[in-house]
Formats: sequence, structure tokens, C-alpha cells
Amino acid sequence: NPFYPALERGIQDIAHENDYHLLIYNTDGIAARERGCLDAVQQARVDGIVAVLFHLSAKDLFPLLENGIAIVRVESAPKAAGPYPLDNLYVDNAKAARSAVEYLLGRGYTRIGMISGRGGPGRTREEGYRDALAADGRVDVDGVVTTAGFTERDGYEGMLTVLARTPRPDAVFASNDLLAMGALLAIRERGLRVPDDIALLGFDDIPMARLVSPPLTTISQFQRQLGRRAAEMLFERLNGDLAAAGRTEEMPFQLIERASA
Repeated sequence: NPFYPALERGIQDIAHENDYHLLIYNTDGIAARERGCLDAVQQARVDGIVAVLFHLSAKDLFPLLENGIAIVRVESAPKAAGPYPLDNLYVDNAKAARSAVEYLLGRGYTRIGMISGRGGPGRTREEGYRDALAADGRVDVDGVVTTAGFTERDGYEGMLTVLARTPRPDAVFASNDLLAMGALLAIRERGLRVPDDIALLGFDDIPMARLVSPPLTTISQFQRQLGRRAAEMLFERLNGDLAAAGRTEEMPFQLIERASA
């Protein structure tokens, strides 16, 4: 997922400024791999961690915190640290998804579907989707097609399900840009046009989003800036009080208007 290299680059920018090296552990959002990383980072004797976690809670991280390892979580929703000295940086994904659907409603689309991967930020983005429809007086219980993951293949298969519905949605919100890319392929294979026959809106603003035809309207989380701020918070913790109460800070998002919706 191209979202993560941009995030990692931002972290690396700040790490290098502070003469630190960056170790990267990919878990693919799998619970067992996340837990395996707990042992790996302790064995590596790291000073601090910036973590994107789908499964582990603050309680799971306590052994690391107790050993003096600073941690900043990058989240899709505000999370309290509770009694732990754990810092949290987040983009409000529910609010961002709500703004995406409100944009589609404002453009005159009336039958808005959603394709979302299972777990992770998909749940939060689905919440925003449903909130926007409810606020507009629409209750669309069957509007979400849930796929196994967040890949182009998942988006392709999810879009085939959407296109088989009667009546067919006139717009689709995909919970990340990779899903949107796969959805775009399925739409084209059925001889339909974006946005003339069906509009498409993604999430993340990965580099490919501006290169596809038509260029993808999407939500940007400013990934590199997000990574930089997460690393800055980590070094603020390392250079300050490791036992101080945890902080929670929100970062912005922006809807990027292009030609797909």
C-alpha cells in the first residue's frame, strides 16, 4: 500500500535529523505479526516506536513502555492513552469519510455505495459513510460491500458486486485508493464510464491517484507530514519525561477534487 512508504519517509526525515536509524517492521495488519513485533523490537533494543496498529491495545504495549521505550501510535480515530505514557497522533477518518460522502451528495448523487476492506481503518470510514447518509435522511443498510482486504483485486471484486445491484449506485466511495483502482478497472470492463455512468471517490491520495484516467477524487491525509509529526512527538518524548501522561493530537485531512466524481 503506497500510503505507508510516504508515512515512513516522513518518520525517516526526522530520525535522520536526530542522528537515529529507522527499522521498519511490516505486519500487513495481521494480529499475530503485530504481537511478534513486540518481541522483535525489544530484542533490537530500540529507543522508540512509531506504530500503526490494527489489533494491539494500549495494554498490550505496556511491557514496552515499562522498559522505557517511547511509543507514538498513528491512528484513524482519537484514542485515549488511559493510565499509560503513550502518545497518539490521528487523522479523524470518520470525519474525513463523512466529508467525502457529503461531497458526493452535494454533487447530486443519490445512490451512493461503499467498498471497504475488513477491519483496520475500514470500520471508522464506514462509520463516517453511514453518518453522512443518515444526516441526509438516507438509511442504506446494504450500501457497504465488505471485501477481504484493501488491494486492487479486492476493489475489483467488490465493484463487480456493486454493479450487479438493481438499481445500480450512481456513485461509490472506496475506503482506500487501491480499492478505487480495482473498482475503476471493473467499471471499464463493463463498458461504463467514470464519472458519467458512475462516480468514484477514494481515500489516501496515493501517487497513482493523480495519474489514472480519469484522475481520482480522493481524501489526502498528508502522509509524509503525518509521519514527520509522529516522529517529532516521539523525540519530544525521548528528550522529555518518559513517564509523563500521554498526549493525543489531531492532524488535518483534505478532499482533493479531480475528475472521477
